[in-house]
Parts: sequence; C-alpha cells; structure tokens
Amino acid sequence: MIKDTSDQDVSIAPQNNKPKKLITVAISLTVLIGIIWQVAPAASRWSQAQKSVSLDRVRIATITRGDFVRDISVLGRVIAAVKPTVYSPAEGTITLKVEAGHEVEKGQILATLESPELTNQLFQQQAILEKLQSSLARQKIQAKKQKLIDQKAVDLANVKLTTAKREKRRSDLGYEKSVINQIDFEKAQDDLENASLLFKHAVQDAELNSESLTFESKSISLDLQQQKLFVAELQRQVNSLTITSPVSGIVGNLSADNKTFLTKNQAILMVVDLSNFEVEIDIPESYADDLAIGMAVDISFEKQSFSARLVTISPEILNNQVTGRVRFIKETPEKLRQNQRLNTQIILEHKSDVLQVKRGQFLDSSGGKFAYKITDGIAQKTPIAIGARSLSHVELLRGLKENDQIIISNTDLFNSAQQVLLN
Repeated sequence: MIKDTSDQDVSIAPQNNKPKKLITVAISLTVLIGIIWQVAPAASRWSQAQKSVSLDRVRIATITRGDFVRDISVLGRVIAAVKPTVYSPAEGTITLKVEAGHEVEKGQILATLESPELTNQLFQQQAILEKLQSSLARQKIQAKKQKLIDQKAVDLANVKLTTAKREKRRSDLGYEKSVINQIDFEKAQDDLENASLLFKHAVQDAELNSESLTFESKSISLDLQQQKLFVAELQRQVNSLTITSPVSGIVGNLSADNKTFLTKNQAILMVVDLSNFEVEIDIPESYADDLAIGMAVDISFEKQSFSARLVTISPEILNNQVTGRVRFIKETPEKLRQNQRLNTQIILEHKSDVLQVKRGQFLDSSGGKFAYKITDGIAQKTPIAIGARSLSHVELLRGLKENDQIIISNTDLFNSAQQVLLN
C-alpha cells in the first residue's frame, strides 16, 4: 500500500466569527463618522459658496496697524541751482575768450564787445563834463572879481559918507557962529543925506550881487553833478563791454559765434555753477492739490538716502504734469552730474497708529468699496471704507480689523459673488 499524508493532517474544530464581524462593523462606522465629521464643515462651506477659485490664483495680505506714510515716487533730474546766462550789454561785435566746457572763475573775462558808438558817446560826454568844470571855475573867479568890485563901491561910499558927516559938523558949527550962510548949511545937510543913500545902495547892491553869483554857481554845480552821473553811467556801460563770469563753474552752450554782431540784450553764453545742485521733478496732475512748498523729500543716490525739501512748484500744468524743484537740506551727494536721473520720494502725509493693508488690484476691482475677507477658506465680500493711499499701502477706515486677511489681487474673476470657496 502507498502511504498518504493522512497521518500528518490535524483536525480543527470550526470557530464562531460573529464577534469579529461586529468589531469590524463598529470600526468602520467609527471611521465613517470621523470622515463625515471632518468633511461636513467643508461640504457646508462648499454648499454656501457661490463660486470656487484656486488659492494659487489670488494674493492674500494681512491687516496691520502702524505708521502710515503717504508719498509719491517720481524720477528727478539733476540741474544746477545757479546757471546765469550772460547777455550783450550793447550793440557791437563779440570776441569770445572761452569755449564751451571751459572751467572759469568768478570775475574771469569771458568775452569782449566792441561798440564804437558807445565809446564815442562816452568821450563826448566827458568833454561836456570838462566844459562844465571850466564854467564853474570861471564862475568862481567872476564871483571873486565881482565881490571885489562891490567891496570897492561900498568902501568908496563909506568914505563919502564919512566926508559928508564931517562937512555937516563943520557947517553946523559955522552956522552957529554965523560964519556960513543958510544955503551952505542946507547944502551940507543934502550932501550927508546923499552920501548915506549911496552907502546904503552900495551895500544892498553888494549883497544882491553876492546872492546872484551864489545862485549861478549852484546852478552850474548842479549841471556838473548831473553830467558826472551821466558820464559815470556811460563809463559803467563801456566797462561792461568786457564781459566777466558772474560765478565760478563751467561754460555751457554758446549762444553766439565769435566775431559776430550782436544786438543789445542778446544771449551770449551760460555759466553753470556745479557747486550747488537741485533736482527737477515732474509730478502727476492728480497729486497737484496735495503739494505744498516745504514738504519733506527723500532722494536715493548710490544706495543712500539724502534729505531734501520741495522749494518751488510750477503754477501751471503741462502734459498732465506739474514741475517742481527739490533742494538738498544738509548734505549734497558727491559726484552728481548735470541731467543725472535720481529716484525721488515726496512725503505728502505721515500718520501714526493707522490700520492699513498693502495696495493691490482689488481697489480697482471694487472701487475701494468692498474687499473679500478670508475666514476658514471662504472669501466673504465685506464692505469697507478706505482713506489715504500711498505707493505701497492704503489706509482702512472701517469694515476690517487688525490681523484680518483679505484678497488684494484682482477680484474680477469672483463676479461680485458674496462668498467664494478657496481651494
């Protein structure tokens, strides 16, 4: 007989599997309840949401509180604060002594102007001045001469008066002693009276002549003074034909060619003072009403910030822009060049303890009237009110609180839904 494996087999009694099935069912129910517990809120939110958007398509920012700076960032252009233009003082032929780009010092000769007409006019007026000086000298001599003549007349009249008085005393004495007759006595009285009148008139004539000569001398002196002023002005104009540099700097573009005829007040050249720079900025028209002279400005140059202030604002708007000038307050950057471009930040307003959020396209989408606040993965449309706006942040007046999160990217894809599920 062939042996089989029956001797190796072991008989096993059947087992009861009902308890294990109950445990398995209980575990499955527990897992199912847990899954339902976790999924139910999400399913509830999903059921409430009107639209579903991927989280990667939106940008989220947190509401913060702190200092708020409202500013404008514009591109400025470096210009020389002092760059006077030299003009022709008269008509004439110009002779330039410098070329464009030459460094010059204050008072250095830049050009000379040949004006024969002005020079000739100066010589003529100097001749008139010398003539008036001669007339004044002649008048003084004439006054001295007339004074001597008048003094002579007064002295002679005084001698005659003295003689007449002496004859009057003699006639009085002779008449008392009956030595002379009545006619001679009366004649002596007439002679005394005549001598007195002559002396009186001689003195008055001398005083009148003295006043007349003084008046004539004063009149000539006034004419002489006027002529001196006229000659001084002509001399100044002739001296100005030698044109000097008003400041130290570099000669800019030449407005006139060498050896050409110029009219009066025609531009010749410009001298640029490179020791004092300002920054010219063009500001958008929308900010024109917010600008004021004296506003603080930050200028960036070679990764450094320099303090400045707004010193001038153009009264007119050109190409939808307002032109202003900015001047450095304390320190001026080195190595600045004419027409160099600099980043300029104008501080319009500074507030402390302000509720704010980063700027985003949601302001254009909602017009600043609402924002989508995120709560448990749901973006809820929330009315808001905004205040001042800066380049990076916007002030929040109401509707949100600190640490809230909102969507700051474009919300046009939400189609104004009240609730949006963020996947």
